[in-house]
Amino acid sequence: MRSLFYGVGLVTLLLLNIDTYASKIFIPMDAESQANHLKAYGIAYAALQKQIPIDWLLNYKGGSFVMDQVESMERLCKLRGVTYEVICDAQYGGILNSIADPDFNGDIIKLEKAPRIAVYTPKNKEPWDDAVTLVLTYAEIPFDKLYDDEMLAGDLAKYDWLHLHHEDFTGQYGKFWAGFRNTNWYQNDQKEAEATAARHGYKKVSMEKLAVAQRIRDFVAGGGYMFAMCSATDSYDIALAAEGVDICADAFDGDPMDPNAQQKLDFTKCFAFKDFMLEINPYVYEYSSIDNTNFRHVPMNTDYFSLFTFSAKFDPVPCMLCQNHTTTIKGFMGQTTSFRKEVLKSSVLVMGDFKPANEARYIHGEYGKGTWTFYGGHDPEDYEHHVGDPPTELSLHPNSPGYRLILNNVLFPAAKKKPRKT
Repeated sequence: MRSLFYGVGLVTLLLLNIDTYASKIFIPMDAESQANHLKAYGIAYAALQKQIPIDWLLNYKGGSFVMDQVESMERLCKLRGVTYEVICDAQYGGILNSIADPDFNGDIIKLEKAPRIAVYTPKNKEPWDDAVTLVLTYAEIPFDKLYDDEMLAGDLAKYDWLHLHHEDFTGQYGKFWAGFRNTNWYQNDQKEAEATAARHGYKKVSMEKLAVAQRIRDFVAGGGYMFAMCSATDSYDIALAAEGVDICADAFDGDPMDPNAQQKLDFTKCFAFKDFMLEINPYVYEYSSIDNTNFRHVPMNTDYFSLFTFSAKFDPVPCMLCQNHTTTIKGFMGQTTSFRKEVLKSSVLVMGDFKPANEARYIHGEYGKGTWTFYGGHDPEDYEHHVGDPPTELSLHPNSPGYRLILNNVLFPAAKKKPRKT
């Protein structure tokens, strides 16, 4: 991905043209200076909506943002409680000199256009369901909701960035059958899913969900950016690998699964995973051996994962995705908490891991002309979230490093690309 984005040369170019720039709004993103990291991303997005370019200063004070001084953006910073300062040209020139130093692991990425954001989420989503919709709402970054009808109608082509709600693409209703099959919400979700599948001409929910997964695959292949958390990560790849194979027990689709389903999986169709074993017992709240939840046995007080350090000047993509005010992130669980390293494809880039459990928490890769990012766990500020728990109040966590990783991905598509070589 390093060839896609302007890197080393941009600092030099900015230095040569500094005299033509007006005063700047500087938004620091380090731990000591910024009062509200999450809303700062919303300020950056709002500037892009107004066609005000952003300089993203990789690894400088936590990944700070700089834009031309515009009165309306200053007012917005004050209104939303985001720390900023106005700096003169000479001050910004000094910052650019610091970043240009070969011994400093930093660079500048130009953000130019607000990405069009879609969240794949059911219309009956409860407030506890999704960290991304929570943080987008808190940061005041606009997004549209799409679900199966819109996906199968081709509406995804209108967007640049897609988040996958904590979905089950395998047609097993989240493997909630054992504990929740007698609840109204489970029964209603099943009826709605079956009705949607029938409406689109599919005999089974698993077939309809595969069709949606394939639409998403084509979106990424065509240059889209896909971000997924929790069960939308592994269930997505499992669905792709199981094309044409019945992996659902009769509790989910009314007939037995293929007894040779495991042998028929095609791992070449997966984005991230290989050689995993399916969990075929409908009573077990798990899809496969991809997830490390049942193997990790990590006490909460020692559950932290580490972000990798990448070269800003030569590996700007993972560097962007890892921008933060700390490299140590509190762990958090989910139906899919983390990814066992032994089932990762060699092409997968691990950006965050917990080495004592041999697990990856934050991974990235390319598919066709686009990219995908998988982030394990349900809610970065709720260690072990349960169905029915109240939603996280992000006003209590305005500096959450775990939520910052989500917002890095939201801004990622705004980065200026180099023309592709032909």
